[in-house]
Amino acid sequence: MSDAHLAVRIADGDSEAEAEVCRRLAPRIRLYGLRHLRSASAADDLVQQVLVKMLEALRAGRLVEPEKLAQFTLGTCRMTVIDLRRTARRQERLLAEFGSDLIPDPPPVPRLNDGQLARCVQMLKERERSVVVLTFYDEQTAGEAAGFLGITETNVRVIRHRALRNLRSCMEANA
Repeated sequence: MSDAHLAVRIADGDSEAEAEVCRRLAPRIRLYGLRHLRSASAADDLVQQVLVKMLEALRAGRLVEPEKLAQFTLGTCRMTVIDLRRTARRQERLLAEFGSDLIPDPPPVPRLNDGQLARCVQMLKERERSVVVLTFYDEQTAGEAAGFLGITETNVRVIRHRALRNLRSCMEANA
């Protein structure tokens, strides 16, 4: 069945003709999108947008020459890509101009009192202190620290969690 015949059937409300046109043209539209948008997800979005626009035009009978369905689809692809690029440029321009107003300033990071932190670390139990030093200062994983200390990885995580809770409490109490 020719594209022109399918276009006429779609204008008459034939849903099977719509499915056939989509099956035929979707790979071409996707290839166009891959070539011009250079992204698989953007190409998939283009397929959806172009098929919707094309089917709406066919259902409304706006395609004057049904035998030029492929050319109409290519033109719709071209115009949709131009519109996507225009929108992206507009968004970039607006973000450059107003982006600093949209993104709030990060909250100030409180300054740690190194002496107080050292005192709080010294107040930890020896096992807690060892886990904190191994995992944060030596940057060892829980598994590596567990092997070094001769305990399980889960135990290292529990000890570290409790040690951090104790450190936090000590730092807040002395703040």
